Amino acid sequence: MVVALIIACEVGFWVLLALGLGARYLLKWRRTSVVLLLCEPVLELVLFAVTAYDLKNGAEPGWEHGLAALYIGYTVAYGHYTIRWLDGHAAHRLAGGPPPRKPPRYGKARARHEGRLLVRTALGAAVALALLEGAVWYVGDGDVSSLRAFQWVAIRVAAIHGLVALGYLIWPKKDPAGTPEVAAGRQAEKEGARR
Repeated sequence: MVVALIIACEVGFWVLLALGLGARYLLKWRRTSVVLLLCEPVLELVLFAVTAYDLKNGAEPGWEHGLAALYIGYTVAYGHYTIRWLDGHAAHRLAGGPPPRKPPRYGKARARHEGRLLVRTALGAAVALALLEGAVWYVGDGDVSSLRAFQWVAIRVAAIHGLVALGYLIWPKKDPAGTPEVAAGRQAEKEGARR
């Protein structure tokens, strides 16, 4: 039941997002769009309530309860970021807005970008850890090994993302366009295209 609800919440997230952006940019219904987009967090509350209800009614804590906590943590951390990103693309495609800025690819700017994403990942992991610890406390004396295993999953995901972000900080990727050979080659290509 919990797995089906996780899938339904994910589908509902994208459906509400598409309806909200469609109402905003195709129908020009700004208030309706805001209401639809504000319904997004309700999906996570429903998932949380159903998961707690399932555990309260004596369900054995399983991987699906851990997955629900990870999903809620991810949507808390990255939900607004995803909506804002897609809103920028929809404004560009449907309303003639400016093209959305791409994330930086090189240098310290890329390291800062990865650092901001790491903060989001750490927030998602912290939310998942708190929900899983609450579930462990809630279950009490039962077998909670699957919930503990998902706590380690959340910690590993945050640690791996931390190593990636640290790699961008220590070894920033150099812009190939900044090297003289690449810049000269691109200039020659532009001049050849003009002829």
